[in-house]
Amino acid sequence: MAEKIRVTVWNEFRHEKSEESIRTIYPDGLHAVIANALSKDAELEVRLAALDDPDQGLPLDVLNNTDVLIWWGHMAHHEVNDALVEAIRARVYYGKMGLVVLHSGHHSKVFRSVVGSTGNLSWGRNQKEIVWNINPTHPIAAGIPDHFCLESEELYAEPFYVGEPDETVFLSWFEDGFVMRSGLVFKRSAGKIFYFQPGHEECRSFYNEWVQKVIHNAVYYVKPAVSAFEIPEGAPHWGFRAADEFDA
Repeated sequence: MAEKIRVTVWNEFRHEKSEESIRTIYPDGLHAVIANALSKDAELEVRLAALDDPDQGLPLDVLNNTDVLIWWGHMAHHEVNDALVEAIRARVYYGKMGLVVLHSGHHSKVFRSVVGSTGNLSWGRNQKEIVWNINPTHPIAAGIPDHFCLESEELYAEPFYVGEPDETVFLSWFEDGFVMRSGLVFKRSAGKIFYFQPGHEECRSFYNEWVQKVIHNAVYYVKPAVSAFEIPEGAPHWGFRAADEFDA
């Protein structure tokens, strides 16, 4: 892995182009707001990518030089190339890249493929959300208060059909009375994935300091581990190995 953590923030970047009300909130795309916040950390090297860029924003030279991929999608999940999804899944599974999936990315091909679930949930109108920090000693929760409020965010609600996550970091309450496991860690093969619920395109959640800090913490948590050996892409057969071949 490079000395700096190489982060690629991927966004469909469609709503901001087609809807004036959303362009007013995120004139350069919601991915630009996320990237600007992350770029304040000199240890991160951040680039933007979008669906309508060449090779859907992730040609192999970019993907292979990404340590953490942040993914936001909504209206065009079906347009994402299956070969790209498989390349992302393989890179995560073999411990070469971490993945952070935001908001409506729960229904993306990438999330469904990597986590291995439908990603189905319930949803409703924009309303007040309280994000509760229910795992305060977790690295992704570092520096986050016991709760923070988002005055307007799209209701996402349980049941969230992702099975039992490896770690639950945040739980959200919405003013209509619903709850949502809103910050979840999944460990797959040698990789780590973090799903975070806030981030509806009609809302200003990505400007919130705590949302930005959660994403920042998540980058450090899911980044690839420094391994002393290459993780094999398969199941190698060692055969006979004498004891004296191994270090004492």
